[in-house]
Amino acid sequence: MNHTCVNTPTLNQKLSEDWFQRLGFQKVEHPDLILYTDGQIIVEINLAKFARPGLKIYNSDWDETIKKLEKETKVITIEDHYLFSDPSGSWIYLINDTTTITVEKKKCFSTLGNFAGLSLEVIDMNKSLRIWEILGYTVDSGSVEQGWLSMKNEEGFSISLMKPNCCPHIFYNPSLTYFNGGKNLPVIQGIRDAGIDIKEEITTFNKEGIVDNVILQEPGGYGFFIFND
Repeated sequence: MNHTCVNTPTLNQKLSEDWFQRLGFQKVEHPDLILYTDGQIIVEINLAKFARPGLKIYNSDWDETIKKLEKETKVITIEDHYLFSDPSGSWIYLINDTTTITVEKKKCFSTLGNFAGLSLEVIDMNKSLRIWEILGYTVDSGSVEQGWLSMKNEEGFSISLMKPNCCPHIFYNPSLTYFNGGKNLPVIQGIRDAGIDIKEEITTFNKEGIVDNVILQEPGGYGFFIFND
């Protein structure tokens, strides 16, 4: 089975680690990688200057997948991995390994609340859909015709695709979304108490002008959408 890891670059390891630690992420012991988890996702803080925000997907054999991907997009080989991007411009690394990272999934325990998945804003939703289907994702809600859709793989990792002009707020590609079922106000207060900078306070989705959704950006460039639902 594939294993997915969020890859975030940094020029300042201390700054990046402090950001995740403030929000309650726990460090994962590993001999070579800097890893943090909130129980649902694993974040790799990558010190390489060639690193970019994106996903690393681990598997022991990518041969058949690469053949299919090359019909949709340009794929390049770099040392022990393949690299390509989807129509959002987000980089995807396919790593020839399955034993590098092992973390048992559990309920999210960070300040951010309930992890809902990776969010991407894409120009060509049909092409993006085909690429993620090749990577083992299937649609579980929404559709291209509706202008948004959510997909999930056998690992349980979710990805949401949105057409342009669908989201009336700052959108960083890629972003991680947390949905807190109408209980977002104490989550937002926890973020403020942790001393985390809020990039955008959102009042669009309620009539009272209450800041009930916020957007964060971690040092490597990943966006974090902390929403009510």
